[in-house]
Parts: sequence; C-alpha cells; structure tokens
Amino acid sequence: MEQEILLTTLAYGGDAMGRLEDGRAVFVPFGLPGERVRVRLTEEKRAFARGELVEILEASPQRIMPRCKHFGVCGGCHYQNLPYEEQLKIKTQILRDQLTRIGRIENPPLREMIASPDPWNYRNHVQFHLTEEGKLGYVGAGPSFAQGIIPITECHLPEESINTLWPQLEFDPDANIERVSLRAGKENDLMLVLESNSAESPELEIEAEISVALVFEENAAVIAGNDHIVIPVLGRDFHVSAASFFQVNTALAEKMVQHLLTCLTVSLSTTLLDVYCGVGLFSAFLAPKCERVIGIESSPSACEDFAINLDEFDNVELYEGLAEEIIPYLKAKPDIVLVDPPRAGLDKHVVDGILKLKPQVIAYISCDPSTLARDSKRMIEGGYKLKQVTPFDLFPQTYHIESISIFEQ
Repeated sequence: MEQEILLTTLAYGGDAMGRLEDGRAVFVPFGLPGERVRVRLTEEKRAFARGELVEILEASPQRIMPRCKHFGVCGGCHYQNLPYEEQLKIKTQILRDQLTRIGRIENPPLREMIASPDPWNYRNHVQFHLTEEGKLGYVGAGPSFAQGIIPITECHLPEESINTLWPQLEFDPDANIERVSLRAGKENDLMLVLESNSAESPELEIEAEISVALVFEENAAVIAGNDHIVIPVLGRDFHVSAASFFQVNTALAEKMVQHLLTCLTVSLSTTLLDVYCGVGLFSAFLAPKCERVIGIESSPSACEDFAINLDEFDNVELYEGLAEEIIPYLKAKPDIVLVDPPRAGLDKHVVDGILKLKPQVIAYISCDPSTLARDSKRMIEGGYKLKQVTPFDLFPQTYHIESISIFEQ
C-alpha cells in the first residue's frame, strides 16, 4: 500500500520519520526532513510502520546528489544526500534527543561535534561480504534488499590504499569465506583478513605484497606476511592483530586521545581503570601521567596487543575477561574510570560495580547514543553529574555517532 506523507525529522538509525493518517510514526530510509514523499509500507506494527521511498514529491532544499552510485541500495551509507555540515548538525540533534528522551536529561551539556578532517576516504578498516558469485559487496538497504548482498564497484569511505586493492579481489564461491576485511596501516601497509567458519585456509592468488590472515572462532592464522598491522596515532605505533578492534578513523582517534588528555586531570598519584581497553589506545597516552593504570579486556587478541603496546610501562596491569566478572572483585580504588563499551553499552553489573568503586570521574566513550543515554541515567541516579558530552564524527556519511562524556561526583 502506498501513502503520501510529510517527513519531519531524522531518527537515530538513518531513517527519516513522518506520520501516517492514523497518527502512527513511519520510518523511511533515504528521505530528508521537510520532504513530501510517496512511500510503500513494508512493515506495519500497532505503534509504527516502515516504508520504502517510492517518489519524492517535494524535495528538501538541503538534498544534494550522492557521490556513490550505490547510494540508496547499499546499506553502508545513509547521509550522502546531505551536505557534510548538515550531517554534523543532524547528528548533534539526534544525540541531544536521545539524552533528553531516553536519559531524561534536561538541557544536556552537549558541545559542538568534532568534524572529520575529511568526510571521504577516512576508514582504515573496511569489511565486505561476498555475493554468491564470490564478488565483494555490502548488505543491501531496505526491505527490498534485506539480508541480500549488493555487489559494488566503488566505495568512497576506505582510505585510498584500500580502495586501490579491493577491486582486484575475487574469491571462489566455494571458498568457505564469510567476510573479507582490509586494514590499512603505517606507510600504506595492508592486511587482508578472511573470516571463515572453517580452520582450513582457502587457496588464494594475490600478487600484491600484503599480509593475509584467516580468522576462525577468534583465532587468527597467518597465510602470508605478518600477523598484525601497525597503525600510528600521534606519533606512537600501535600493534594491531587481525582479530583485534581498532578505531577505524585514525584522524579522529587522535582527536579523541587529545580530548581525554585535556579533560582528565591526572597526576603521578592517579589510579586509572580502563574498561574495554582494547589494544591500549587510550591507556598508552595516559600511563606516563598516572601512578597506576589497570586495563580490563575480554578479547584475547586485543590483550596480546595491549601487552605489546604498553610493554614499556611498569605501572600498567591487565585483566583478561568480562568486565562484569572482574570489576566486582577489584581491590583497587581508581580515581578515574574510563569505559569504551561496544554498541550494547554497559552491562548493569558493570554500572553497579563502577558506582561501588566511587571514582571521582567517569569518562564514557560511546558509539551508540541510545545506550549512552540509558547508562547516563543510571550514572546520574548513582550520584554523578554529567559535566559535558562531546560528539566526534568518526563515521561521516553514516548515522553512527561517537561521543565522549565526562561524569563527576
């Protein structure tokens, strides 16, 4: 069924929102606020519906031509039809709305979003799926392409070194490869990571001199070259293994580190707890300024990288395991707790454990404003005040929003 509606706002997740005649909210990918559109309803619930954009009857004056020919069918980008300056405003508004509506925070202390120096070709890591023919692609957008893989011939998000190589890659459809990743490091070094449900290495013919690793059940096996890549941040090299997470926008990772160094008052008497510490990106810059740094990380690969990246420091210790299982048994009394959780945010036991530790400051690095808002509410109910929230645009052209929030007792 098709309906004509007026789109009024952009919601978190990338969809534009309008209202049906019966008052229900309807979410439409690739629409913009202020546009009158014709949509085809693809899903109907009691409180809301989802629709597919059929025709733009009245276009927004903000609408621009997307750079990529796959925009609208590929699920990788959401805002290529908006000028970059407008993307920053929209994301800031969405973050404010989530903090107000979910977190119940009136007038959240939101600062101006830190823009990416370049809104294109910023990703040092990109993940592809494979089509049935073995070609690289992304998950399609909208119900027409739900769960389907769209083969691509261009992408404007990866760094240039990645973009030079990936169009040359093609795989045997029977190679038992689930996903293909490319990572760019120092001096344009590249690593090809093959994710598989089998420990058997596929046959490859790659002429480029790159590292190749097979990841099976979080275990990485080297097929060619090195088992890691080196990513420099603010003049410091980070050892990042095939199965380890690292921020995909290096330029913005640097700005996040600088922001924390400015916001956190540390001294040689400070004990800092770094939860979800990963390969040690933030600990490496804070350790020289603290008396003691304690890291908690569940990924074995990231723990190995952390140990290498912070090997020079005698005041650093690392616990491998789930945060909710380690924090309740910590004997240390940290002055500052730094958390960088996945999109699901903080487990309730982690929040409760941190509140029992009673640090003076909690720094929360978030990649999901809805779970940040939920966890902020818990922190505030636990006696903390939200002092500032600074968004960072790590993911231009997409709906994703990174931020750093500072809580104080």
